[in-house]
Amino acid sequence: MAKRLLIFLFFSVAFLCKASGQQFVLSGRVVDEQNKPVAFVSIYIRNSTYGTTTNEEGNYQLKLNPGNYRIMYRFVGYKEQVQNVTIGNADQRVNVKLEKEVYQPRAISQRARRGQDTSAMNIMRKVIDKRQYYLNELDSYSCSVYIKGVQKLIEAPNSLMRSGVSNVLSLDSNGKGLLYQSEMLSTFTSARPNKIKEETIAQRMAGVTPAFSYSKASDLQANFYNNVFAVQGLSSRGFVSPIASYAFSYYNYRLVGTAVSGGKTISKIELLPKHKYDPVFRGHIYVVEGDWRLYSVDLMLTDDANFLNLVDTMRISQQYVPIRDSTWMPSSIEYAYSGNVFGFKFEGYYIGLYNNYKFDLKIPDDYFTGEVLHIDTAANLKPTVYWNSQRPVPLTRDEGIDSRKRDSILAIQSTNAYLDSVQRSNNQLSILPYLVFGHTIVHRNAKDTLYIHPFRESFFYNTVEGFGTNLRVRYSKTFDDFSSYSISPAVRYGFGNKLFSANVRSSYTYDLFNAGIFTFDIGSDVLDLNNVATRSLFFNTLSTLLSERNFVKYYRSKFANFGWQREVANGIRLNVGLGYSDRTQLFNTSYYTIFNNKNRDFTSNNPLAPESAPASDRSVLFPQHQALTLNVSARFTFDQPFITRPTGRVFLQSRFPVLTVNYRKAISGILGADANYDFASVTATQDRIRIGLSGYSSFKLAAGTFLSKKTLYFPDFYHFIGNQGTTFDPTDVGSFHFLPFYTYSANSTFLEAHYQHNFSGSILRRVPFVRKLKLEEIVGVNYLTERNNKNYSELYIGIQRLIFRVDYGVSFIGNQRYLQGFRIFYGIR
Repeated sequence: MAKRLLIFLFFSVAFLCKASGQQFVLSGRVVDEQNKPVAFVSIYIRNSTYGTTTNEEGNYQLKLNPGNYRIMYRFVGYKEQVQNVTIGNADQRVNVKLEKEVYQPRAISQRARRGQDTSAMNIMRKVIDKRQYYLNELDSYSCSVYIKGVQKLIEAPNSLMRSGVSNVLSLDSNGKGLLYQSEMLSTFTSARPNKIKEETIAQRMAGVTPAFSYSKASDLQANFYNNVFAVQGLSSRGFVSPIASYAFSYYNYRLVGTAVSGGKTISKIELLPKHKYDPVFRGHIYVVEGDWRLYSVDLMLTDDANFLNLVDTMRISQQYVPIRDSTWMPSSIEYAYSGNVFGFKFEGYYIGLYNNYKFDLKIPDDYFTGEVLHIDTAANLKPTVYWNSQRPVPLTRDEGIDSRKRDSILAIQSTNAYLDSVQRSNNQLSILPYLVFGHTIVHRNAKDTLYIHPFRESFFYNTVEGFGTNLRVRYSKTFDDFSSYSISPAVRYGFGNKLFSANVRSSYTYDLFNAGIFTFDIGSDVLDLNNVATRSLFFNTLSTLLSERNFVKYYRSKFANFGWQREVANGIRLNVGLGYSDRTQLFNTSYYTIFNNKNRDFTSNNPLAPESAPASDRSVLFPQHQALTLNVSARFTFDQPFITRPTGRVFLQSRFPVLTVNYRKAISGILGADANYDFASVTATQDRIRIGLSGYSSFKLAAGTFLSKKTLYFPDFYHFIGNQGTTFDPTDVGSFHFLPFYTYSANSTFLEAHYQHNFSGSILRRVPFVRKLKLEEIVGVNYLTERNNKNYSELYIGIQRLIFRVDYGVSFIGNQRYLQGFRIFYGIR
């Protein structure tokens, strides 16, 4: 009997313990006074850090332990509502009807000159005075983050609907459908002054890549206490916060009225931009009087006024809630957008939900290592049952149907028959893309890839080789541990000089988390005397045949090179290379041109003897020789941020310049090597330094010298990124517009400096008619001096739109004007 009683008590206690830890679901629907659903309502437990939001259909859910709760329902423009809810031993459903908030105007409204609302101005002065305090209020905090993204197609052109597009995009007969869904659960930690770290626990996404996306919580954050607010991908410029320290230069304000919520007076302030095309918001902000802090924001950006990329409108709504005492934090944020591309009308949103705030953290010294995002290895493997239990915001009916349909499709797509069919379809050769971009063949396992270089790179003409072929392919394979290797064989033959070359270049990536790579190249090739870039085979062929300008100068090399690189610590990357080469000077053998220009002749293949007659020139640039070269470099990226994925690390741009120190040594006497010199250089670069609202700057500084040069040949000179011809490549800020490819190649001490600023349209957007083109203005300067050629400089201005750019510049040698003219870029290098 005693034994049975003991067993009964044991199971009773176990049952009670289980019941006490069991959670139940509080759910319901939030509607307005017309019984229409209110989407993205902030719902949270009073005096806690736990809450949720409604979905597009107004539905919500909260998991709660048994107990008594005061549940707050709040959304911009509606009266805050409080519900007392008791959770017993069963799920509860509470539906809520929100009433429109009526903001009462002040009894006395003072008006200053120029129509300014002095009541609003006085409020905003106090808010702006407190901006810095709230910006630095917390030394550290952490929270849980849920991010959901949805993009829908709401209308499509009828002509394209009939062409099968509807099936590809899974659209209904009206051209509507869900294009994209994503969800992410993570923890986010922040500490002053600018340290962040996020750990993604689970993520899922399906559908067509949206107009723009947010891959981490820091992308979705909107801190209007900062002076400038930037939306990733939306504009190259930032936008002035309504409470920026200099906001009065951009905004007028109007006090719509006040209301009392939770015992606090809330002022509704309308934003009135002073100039239509300034980088500012439209809409309203809500301010807690007395505390002079933000209560919520409801802001709008439009393409007409703000010149947005990808979308026509963007609405940003954010709710702040009291977490403890006087500390308020965002409970949710919503980015809602819409757009129209070639008749495809779409809309979408991202919502961020913040829970479980913790303050005054004791953060270990080694916690912030530069890793801004860590994605768990199992983050993408969470099953549907996991998401159904952990998702804080319920899916809408359409989202649920689409999710189940995509799960079913995914199961079908995992079958061998389907994978074989897709492989055959995707790997079919399309002539026009192959001519320009090449052709890629991917095995169905996505681990084996063969890339065939495009036709435009496979056949060429130059004065050294005549007409020729340069056939290249690249095979790459990825293993289960995500290490990989690639092999790139190439054969090249010039019909003019009857010279055949063949080589194999290979690499093995053994450590994706530290950029660990081995490289090995062997064979022979015809190479450019300038080893940092002149013109591609394609563009040199065009300029030679059409314009009788043989800009690029070539030599022959038989080589074997070995290289290694790795991040030995975060931000410190070492590169070591050892190469042996047998070099031979080449001469012109072919002089064919389509349009014979009587005022122009081909130049010698010796860049230092340009006046020599190319047909008879045999001037010596360098004798045949061998070189054994050791190259060691260290790149320092200070405070380097990075993302850790299951497949490796992605290194992001730092806030500080990148410093590279390089040493190159030619070792003589081994394997018959002749070259004997020592070279050292240092380079500092930084790209896209944001300068407030005036766009961003980029710069490069480099200096170097030959410490010794007992035997130095032209291929080992230090070469610069010059440009000859109308087209140029501006993707490297260290490139010149007019510098000859070889004339300034340095065999002594040199210094080069480059600076460029992109105004991001802040000037041209003030010009009628021009502003609609969304052009970005660019100014820059390039400078080079070395012992043999002193004080070469360039000044240029330009305009850019996406991949298209046109510059006009002028260059000087000393005080004498050298060249000037236009340079263009249209995406093909």
